[in-house]
Amino acid sequence: MVPSIPNKVAKYCGNGVNRLFGDLGSFLRRCLFRVLSVGPLPTHLAFIMDGNRRYAKMHNLQEGDGHKAGYLALMSVLHYCYELGIKYVTVYAFSIENFKRRPDEVQSLMDLMLEKIGALLMEESIVNQYGIRVYFIGNLKLLSEPVRAAAEKVMRVTANNNKAVLLVCVAYTSSDEIVHAVEESCKDKRNEIPLSNSSEAYKGVIEDVKDGEKINGIMVHDVQKSCDDGLAESQGLKSSRGFNREMGGFEKENRFTTFDAHESSKWDKVLTSKASRTGKSSGLEVDGCENLREEHPTIKLVDVERHMYMAVAPDPDIVIRSSGEMRLSNFLLWQTSNCSLYSPAALWPEIGLWQLVWAILNFQRTHSYLEKKKKQL
Repeated sequence: MVPSIPNKVAKYCGNGVNRLFGDLGSFLRRCLFRVLSVGPLPTHLAFIMDGNRRYAKMHNLQEGDGHKAGYLALMSVLHYCYELGIKYVTVYAFSIENFKRRPDEVQSLMDLMLEKIGALLMEESIVNQYGIRVYFIGNLKLLSEPVRAAAEKVMRVTANNNKAVLLVCVAYTSSDEIVHAVEESCKDKRNEIPLSNSSEAYKGVIEDVKDGEKINGIMVHDVQKSCDDGLAESQGLKSSRGFNREMGGFEKENRFTTFDAHESSKWDKVLTSKASRTGKSSGLEVDGCENLREEHPTIKLVDVERHMYMAVAPDPDIVIRSSGEMRLSNFLLWQTSNCSLYSPAALWPEIGLWQLVWAILNFQRTHSYLEKKKKQL
């Protein structure tokens, strides 16, 4: 009769076998990554984690269990990315549109998010293992207070990490990001408008316009009122009518009226008369609304991009969306004009090493073409 193996010995043997296979798997993975490193590697990967609920339904699990399985898949993928040397990883964790789901599901996701955000600060977490700086990207004001506080704490604690970057998009849509960037750019430019000589400039034009004369359908007393209101509005005071320097017209009853070629000739006459009397040319030295319009700061592409939520990272090289869907779902629309899109059929909890490898191989195949397109911009 063969004697039974003691439980402790069996457990030790089992652990030894698991460790052996684990070490062998790590060695083979490193060899694979070494081969991939011969070609160009992406700097920034972005993931749309789609299919958690379908995975739970397929395996007769609760919806929350599907999201937990998705979190485990995310941790594995992050390990692979940082081990391969990819510095930036962005994950689409929670869209603004997701707030429209059932309240109990939204609350379950918030609870799971709060739990996993706290886990990022544990000593053995992936953040400390790879020296990752974490950003939470999106309209964080929409999050519940505990989740927002936890996210801000993680960003504060990891601020000095510089080996890798993880960007977690929560309460995010690309359209919201673009609107935010434009609004912030407008605020910056408004603060750059010179105020010192505005009053004199208005008066320099108005004094040459006869009382009762119409300019673009606006009486002279309305011009005076509009210019005064425009000055007050530029100083942050409440006003219902003001001079619209950028459009070259007046705002009356909250509606902008611009000058056409025929009607603006009246203003040209005023400015010419002013210039001939003062001896100044009609260029930048001429006082008046034309001068203000020319000095008005303009919003450029670089201004908008500076205020993007994603301004802390370069544009992604690859967007990977699980479950076979080809849609971006309002994710990084501004940043993905020259980006490789890979959409494996696997649901997000099923995503693993091989999907990542195929995405990188596809990127290397099209890399020269995408680089050429970028240089043409």
